[in-house]
Amino acid sequence: MDAHKQFTETVTVDRPVRTVYNQWTQFEEFPEFMEGVERVEQLDDTHLRWTTEIGLVSKSFETEISEQIPDEIIMWRATGGDVAHAGKVTFAAAGPQQTEVTVNMAWQPESFAEKVADWTNVTERRVKGDLERFKAFIESRDAETGAHRETHV
Repeated sequence: MDAHKQFTETVTVDRPVRTVYNQWTQFEEFPEFMEGVERVEQLDDTHLRWTTEIGLVSKSFETEISEQIPDEIIMWRATGGDVAHAGKVTFAAAGPQQTEVTVNMAWQPESFAEKVADWTNVTERRVKGDLERFKAFIESRDAETGAHRETHV
């Protein structure tokens, strides 16, 4: 992750690692809990197309999963387009029925709006809110809505 801005956010979810990981891999459900994410389309095992709207700015871009180890880690990077970001999400047992989810992200603000978001830490607050909404999303269900357990290294 060699972009300009880097940060880390963590949440503890009251569900086992396998359940939490399985739910996270349901990428097309991200709009349910990620603010500003309008749509995520899984193109194949390692490529996703995102449509976001932040403020009045709408963007579409693709990401590539560069590493995926079930119940442990998913790493990604944006490919092409005008969005420069990369990151990883890790899953660690915090107890028999709890999982610590940690998102590390790096990005390069390009537009004026993105630079303002950088200066005011809007992105960090948004990711923190997304993690809290993910926690509520998975904890409100008896089980995950699916799983994608491919290993990509």
